[in-house]
Formats: sequence, structure tokens, C-alpha cells
Amino acid sequence: MDSIRMHEIILSIQGESTFAGLPCVLLRTTGCPLRCTWCDTEHAFSGGRVMTVVEVVEKSLALGVPLVEVTGGEPLAQAGVHPLMRMLADHGKTVLLETSGALDVSAVDPRVHIILDVKCPASGMTDRMRWENLSLLKPGDEVKFVVADREDYEFARQKIEEHGLPARCEVLLSAVSGRIEAGTVVQWILQDRLPARFQLQMHKVIWPPDMTGV
Repeated sequence: MDSIRMHEIILSIQGESTFAGLPCVLLRTTGCPLRCTWCDTEHAFSGGRVMTVVEVVEKSLALGVPLVEVTGGEPLAQAGVHPLMRMLADHGKTVLLETSGALDVSAVDPRVHIILDVKCPASGMTDRMRWENLSLLKPGDEVKFVVADREDYEFARQKIEEHGLPARCEVLLSAVSGRIEAGTVVQWILQDRLPARFQLQMHKVIWPPDMTGV
């Protein structure tokens, strides 16, 4: 609980979510139990180094911005992520947690903004979803659907309606880069008057998609 394997700690901008465009300390943990077909962070599956939670917090504070995102990999795969997020919140930071939705979010500090990535069929990981997590989302949390095709979109639309997500939290949709045109997904959203926010991965617009450390 007092240590965590970190892949990288960098000052960047938040590329997605309702916080997109803001300067952000990105804390990327190492390791993920899932293997999404379209994963763009495979470099974080291994490597990195073990650091104490205190070390990670100190490095985060030294970068001097109020927004911190804990991502991965899958952060909740390591027990040390919970004291890490609590300590960051204790220091007055706005803390975002990007998680796959496959692991239990019930122990996440209530001050943390959860960004839960619901795995659509094209990801190959839908059967790993922990659906109980959706009932634990609170105002200020966000749920994200990454869409690769029409089947994914219909799946997302069904889950949004089935779980009444717009009344509980922010709902985000994005397109899998290289698999479907963003405009196609936007057209479907408009046709259905879907109460969701479409988003682009801003960091991929600014920097090359395969560039790490940004």
C-alpha cells in the first residue's frame, strides 16, 4: 500500500474528458489486466519503476499545477493507488482517475473524479466489465464509451439509456482512431439526439499518436 509501480510522471495537458485542454500532471501506472484490441498505451503494460507513494506525491506537487490524473495501464490494479489519490486530494489537488470499469471503484476516495471507460464490443473486453460500478458513479464523475463501429454505438446508446447515465454523471463518446471517422459518430449522436458529449483525443491532435512522454 505504501508503494506503486509507475510508468511515467509528466506535465502535459488533459487530452480528454470535461477537463480537456487544462495543464495536468499525468501519473501513468504500469500494468493492466485487460487487452483491448485498440489499446494505445501498450507501452505501459510493463516496465516503469517502483516508487513510494510519498515520492510520487512529492514529484506531482513539484510540477505545480492543480489538476492531476491517475491513469495507466489500469491504476486500480495496484493497491497503492488509493493512498496516492487520497494524499493528492489532501493537498488540495483536483484528482482524476481513469479506469477501465473492470475493477471495483467502491473504495475510491469520494473527492476523486472517476472517468470510467465502458468497454464496447469491439474492444474485446466487454465481458470483463463490472457493471455494478455504474451505480456507484456520482455527480462530477464521467463515463466514457470508445466507439469503433455501429455495433459499439448501439451498445453505448443502450447502456446510456438502461442505466440512466445522463442523470447521474457526464457521458462521453469518442471514436477509435483509424477505425471510424469522428464525423460518423457525431452524425449518429445528432440523429438520436443522444445526451452525450462527443470528444476528440486532443493530445493526439497536438502530438504524433505514437509519441510517449507528453
